Amino acid sequence: MSRNYKFHNKSGLYFVSFATINWIDVFTRQVYFDVLADSVTYCRKVKGMELYCYCFMPSHVHLIFRSSNEQPMELLRDFKRHTAKKVLETIENNPQESRKEWLLWMFAKAGKKNATTSKYQFWQHHNKPIELWSEKVIKQKIDYIHNNPIETGFVTNAIDWKYSSARNYQDDSTVLEIDNSGFLE
Repeated sequence: MSRNYKFHNKSGLYFVSFATINWIDVFTRQVYFDVLADSVTYCRKVKGMELYCYCFMPSHVHLIFRSSNEQPMELLRDFKRHTAKKVLETIENNPQESRKEWLLWMFAKAGKKNATTSKYQFWQHHNKPIELWSEKVIKQKIDYIHNNPIETGFVTNAIDWKYSSARNYQDDSTVLEIDNSGFLE
């Protein structure tokens, strides 16, 4: 792992992006998005996650967060481990999942290539953390995150993407609560 892809400042504010293996569009059903949202809610309540911006896309996740416990690497590791386990369980137990065999086969195939994985690999290993050090950079990353669903052609207005904090910035916290920092106005 490159030095550029590490959490150097344990109390810092970070932008991270992480994707499913092979950029597989897993998050196409409400139940899978719910796993992500429930996991973020848990991390905010129990693990010290301060969440300032997010966007869940079909194959990847963007977050701007801080660890109040000064353990950003551990927080993200636990989040990814938990969501992988829960999403895989949900796929296995979902009778409406038409892609079940193919998805599980792809995750098992990736898991076989990884010596540290017991059965499945769900997420790519890198998170590409970028510490955010100025208001200008924070604003750039927020714009990037909120515009991601527009750039991919899913919506024409950022607030129309259900799984994005763009909605929170319009006083809509129906999916997830975020923290208000004052620098994100």
